[in-house]
Amino acid sequence: MRVSVLYPRSVNEISVGRIGYLGPSGTFTEAAILSQPDLAASEHVLFRSHSDVLHSTGTGEVDFGFCAIENAIEGTVNVVQDTLAFEGDLMIQREVVIPITMNLLVKPGASLANIKRVVSYPHALAQVRSFVRNELPDAELEAANSTADAARILSQVSDLETAAVGTSLAADKYGLEVAVEQIEDHPGNQTRFVLIARDGIPAPTGHDKTSVVIFQQSDRPGSLLTILQEFAARSINLTKLESRPTREGLGRYCFFLDLEGHMADPLMADCLKTLQAKQVRVKFLGSYPAAGENAKEAREESGAAWNDAESWLDKLRAKLN
Repeated sequence: MRVSVLYPRSVNEISVGRIGYLGPSGTFTEAAILSQPDLAASEHVLFRSHSDVLHSTGTGEVDFGFCAIENAIEGTVNVVQDTLAFEGDLMIQREVVIPITMNLLVKPGASLANIKRVVSYPHALAQVRSFVRNELPDAELEAANSTADAARILSQVSDLETAAVGTSLAADKYGLEVAVEQIEDHPGNQTRFVLIARDGIPAPTGHDKTSVVIFQQSDRPGSLLTILQEFAARSINLTKLESRPTREGLGRYCFFLDLEGHMADPLMADCLKTLQAKQVRVKFLGSYPAAGENAKEAREESGAAWNDAESWLDKLRAKLN
């Protein structure tokens, strides 16, 4: 399967270790792992669920966890986001973004006209609704633990009336055929993955992202506006703002924010400190290199600008008596 790498390889690579991620082999998660040379060279440990990946990362069974956290069509993967927010203190180390192309997989000899059941991960099935409605209107949908697990299930059945939605990588691994390529409802679909560790904050690169969860201590008119004004006053751009229940009762919500910048940046640090000092609680999820097609160029420009600023300041300091 061809994967476009959006994460810049110029960022410091991790030491080879044990990386846990959603299995079995052939998932989009594995494709994202393989797009990163340092992660691809690590020892891979496959788990049955995102929860198992994160729990094993927290206990030290694996050195890193690698999970999908957001899809351009279906939105947030809540189990991953909520685990980071409410269970333990895991830290995001990196984000990886890959394009998502869905394929209809069948056993050799199967006919599209005879398909009566389609198996896949719920998020994947949700991304091919139009295709299924138009091409397989009578087919029953069945959930699997992952797209690769759906391919594995399909490889083990003897009938030719079942299909799976998954990757061409899974088709190769499980002896299946790609009956129809690119069946996703929306072109340009992408999934964002995060590399997670028990501790540690990567050094700033000049093109970074910071993720936090903000818990309001009291619910009063304008409280969210007050929080957002702290970022606006410092020209800190929000790339994501999402509310989630705090699990403390109806109407109690916290806010997940992704911000442009690193906690080592003075303005970011000042903003987080100010929020923590006010009537909110901030849970820090990490500052890490941001993905993006122009991420490498952005880092190079930032580095050049920083060097110019340092040179300018050094010249001023030289004039001190």
